[in-house]
Amino acid sequence: MGAFAHFLAGHFDTLRLEFWSLLVGGVANGFIYGMVAVGYTLVYGVLRLINFAHSEIFMTGGFASYFVLRAVMGTSVPSGWATFGVILVGIIVGGTSGALAATLLERVAYRTLRRRNAPKLAYLISAIGASYFLFNLAGKEFGRYNESMPQPYINHPVFTIFGAPVQLYYLVIVAAGAIMWLILDRFVAATKLGRGIRAVAQDAETASLMGVNIDRTIAITFALGGALGGVGGFLFGLGSGVVYTMGFVPALKAFTAAVLGGIGNLRGAMIGGLILGVVESLSIAFVQAAYFDVVAFGILVLVLLVRPTGILGERLGRSA
Repeated sequence: MGAFAHFLAGHFDTLRLEFWSLLVGGVANGFIYGMVAVGYTLVYGVLRLINFAHSEIFMTGGFASYFVLRAVMGTSVPSGWATFGVILVGIIVGGTSGALAATLLERVAYRTLRRRNAPKLAYLISAIGASYFLFNLAGKEFGRYNESMPQPYINHPVFTIFGAPVQLYYLVIVAAGAIMWLILDRFVAATKLGRGIRAVAQDAETASLMGVNIDRTIAITFALGGALGGVGGFLFGLGSGVVYTMGFVPALKAFTAAVLGGIGNLRGAMIGGLILGVVESLSIAFVQAAYFDVVAFGILVLVLLVRPTGILGERLGRSA
């Protein structure tokens, strides 16, 4: 017992010394998880289905922004307002490509099946098939090796929090993630299209009778989720580079975040992402790096056992 107490004391001492550094990194990762989780939760809200090809939407945003930034920047590193402009270009390209890929995915893998009243299993197989197609296509066309994203800035500590340096990269993630999520939250809550999305999520049949275009609403839902996923791919690529496998683990963790916050709950997706990112980061003080990803999926199992509906609860309704 004494040895175990000494073991815990050593790890808690590590946590105490590195707490703020781990917290900063965890919040940044949490925003990426939350942005991707929004895509899962939006699609589930209107279709009661999980988009298993969302990892490839994430990857598409990363590769699209990589090629555009490489063409725009060349080998130079911009400074001042040019840095802001290049980051904005990366966000726009990542978001647009993610939205287009998600819209195409909805047309090909979901809409035809929906019109034929296909069973739920058919959607699952179709999404997985689309995922593998895009996954292997990217590997064939873009290569199997990690490519470093052109850096629009020289990463450096901007300020410190209780001695913990806050890198410029983290600030870019937090600022982009927070702004995009707030815009999406207001769009869904306060616009006509947003009310249409909420109506379809609540009761698709009644919404259709009230004049809501179901096909259009579902396509917009996919596009919105794809836009945030594509931007997430760009932000992730800034720190880790781009490769055809880049979406697999972040998307699984984002799905964990969506379940943690309450699948179908827009705000729950972002809260779940932040919680997952922070808990995952703080766990570094207790587990080896090889077990880092195990923590995230252990949280998923724990949530499903203790509170299957997530922190804020599911948004339940009748699927489209």
